Amino acid sequence: MTESLYNLTPVLHLLIMGALVAMVPLCWVWLRNPQASTARRVQALTVITLFITFDLVLFGAFTRLTDSGLGCPDWPGCYGHASPVGAQSAIALEQSQMPHGPVTHTKAWIEMIHRYMAMAVGGLILTLTAFSWVRRRRGDATSGVLWPTFTLVWVCVQGAFGALTVTMKLFPLIVTLHLMGGLVLLALLTMQVQRQLLGSARSQSILLRPGLFGATLLGLLLLTVQVLLGGWVSTNYAVLACNTFPMCQNSWWPLMNFEQGFTLWRHLGLDASGQPLVFESLTAIHYAHRLAAYVVLVYLAGLAFSLHRVPALKMAAHVLLSCLLLQLLTGLSNVVFDWPLAAAVLHTGGAAALVVVLMWILTGARASRSTVLN
Repeated sequence: MTESLYNLTPVLHLLIMGALVAMVPLCWVWLRNPQASTARRVQALTVITLFITFDLVLFGAFTRLTDSGLGCPDWPGCYGHASPVGAQSAIALEQSQMPHGPVTHTKAWIEMIHRYMAMAVGGLILTLTAFSWVRRRRGDATSGVLWPTFTLVWVCVQGAFGALTVTMKLFPLIVTLHLMGGLVLLALLTMQVQRQLLGSARSQSILLRPGLFGATLLGLLLLTVQVLLGGWVSTNYAVLACNTFPMCQNSWWPLMNFEQGFTLWRHLGLDASGQPLVFESLTAIHYAHRLAAYVVLVYLAGLAFSLHRVPALKMAAHVLLSCLLLQLLTGLSNVVFDWPLAAAVLHTGGAAALVVVLMWILTGARASRSTVLN
């Protein structure tokens, strides 16, 4: 592909398009709550931003799993245009040379829709940050500016990783960090929703003993490691390296090359020296994720039963167990049924839901503990 990796020609059109997409939830919130206070509207907008961000994470997984990440090989537009419509001739030329290659009309649309959604989320987060600063300048002591501002910075960093995902040709480490960045964004928005509800007395603080609080925090850390391992499996296309369960390649400990598999700075399908990866390295990537899944699944299931004893957290415990069941079923489906697209996308969605649930619990618990200490 001879197209320049960075082509800023369509930036203005893309910004306008992103703003128009973001205006839909903005107008919906304002029209639905005509008599509500600004604080109440900001709460509603934060919830919707969280929902759309969750959808963005799912669509990002769909983009990756359909091999659409290079559907438009330049950034931020598509062959210098704001949509695949203007790039039809360039896309058609690439598709004629490689009918099943990385550039097709369908893949280009999938990639650009993902970018439109990302720009809309960025616009919504920018709006939330602006409102938080305006409310603070007007003397509203309940309006925090630290976390909205940090979230805005983070979404800009996430956008930079999105650009590198394209321009570095699906470099596995960059793609994995881009996935992790999306989940961090979900965690930040979840925390803000919970803090807003607690601040407006629309939700009760969660009374959590220190030991259980620490256990929940450890659960989130273990989940983070597991998500990184899962992202490494997906970005290296190592899902089918083990296509049986519970054994892998008819062995409890198949031949594996951990050194090559977990060399982080390398291109897709190549080792650090530029040679093709051996199959044993893909096996190591897959099996490490599977072994860690056993530990995380048992730990989080035990945590859910412990949280169930806290009256205010029974619903959260049920959701946590449901997400774990979803992860187990979709993970098995990926292996046994040769990586079906729906199961693979849902597997990412289950991981995102687990992050949201654990962050929701931790944010409420942290608020209640600080109240007691004060």
